Amino acid sequence: MTPDPRPALLRVALNLAARGVPVLPLNADKRPVANCPSCERNRCGGRPNMKTAGPCQCAAPCHAWAAATTDPAALTSPAWARAWSHAGGVGYHPGGAGVTVVDLDSAAAVAWARETLPETRTVATTRGEHWIYRGAMTSHNAVRPGVDIKSSMAYARWRGPGDGAMALLPDAVRALPRKDGSPGGGAVVSRARWDRTPAAGCRHTVRFVTSGVERGLAKVRARTEQGAGSQAFGVARFLASRHAGCPGPCGLEAIGWEIVRAAVAVGVPEAYAVRAVERGFAEAGAELVS
Repeated sequence: MTPDPRPALLRVALNLAARGVPVLPLNADKRPVANCPSCERNRCGGRPNMKTAGPCQCAAPCHAWAAATTDPAALTSPAWARAWSHAGGVGYHPGGAGVTVVDLDSAAAVAWARETLPETRTVATTRGEHWIYRGAMTSHNAVRPGVDIKSSMAYARWRGPGDGAMALLPDAVRALPRKDGSPGGGAVVSRARWDRTPAAGCRHTVRFVTSGVERGLAKVRARTEQGAGSQAFGVARFLASRHAGCPGPCGLEAIGWEIVRAAVAVGVPEAYAVRAVERGFAEAGAELVS
């Protein structure tokens, strides 16, 4: 019998695809393959199966979870061959397979799940476990310490079929995003509010400050699929740099918290958004006071 010359991970992917699980190659760092030059920074508009339909028809595995497919012709195509030859793992789109993965990233998180959630199929990971339920929902990061929910518009790393019978997605999991104020539960960051005017020490006009902040916030809110945290960092750095030559305080603290709110509104965990803005301000020589 002639050995199958295809990469072992591709064979795993094809087996999953035949069972209706949309798959994609992952790099050694467990991240999806980077977008091709035509699709960098989502300049192509995204794939048609993303939340906001775009014109991208790229044959390569671009756009992370949105590239996941069950089509064996795509998986074995020349456009995907290089990705498979360098792949470090197989990813899949849980929502596309009709399941939800509760990603437990620590021993403490696993202990919490065993006390709180209904038993279901479990898969061991390097730091914890994946608990897999039948049924899809929106994805959220950091719903509690060490716990992410991966389902629609997200990917998870395939680590094997796991053990146990798969239970229906319980209300206890659906309610997790609402318990800590994550998106879906009316996230609110209770910090200083920007009153849409420059502070007394700012050398800029109302129009200059307002237009700059509004454009920046719009850029963050537009990142509904991915990259909102990085965009928040860039907006914070840019806005703070505009005020580097001002003689006095410019109200950047309130503006910084508006950037945080915008990022949280599109799914970025508050702590991550705060760090992104803090780093952006720091690079411009400013500070976000918490």
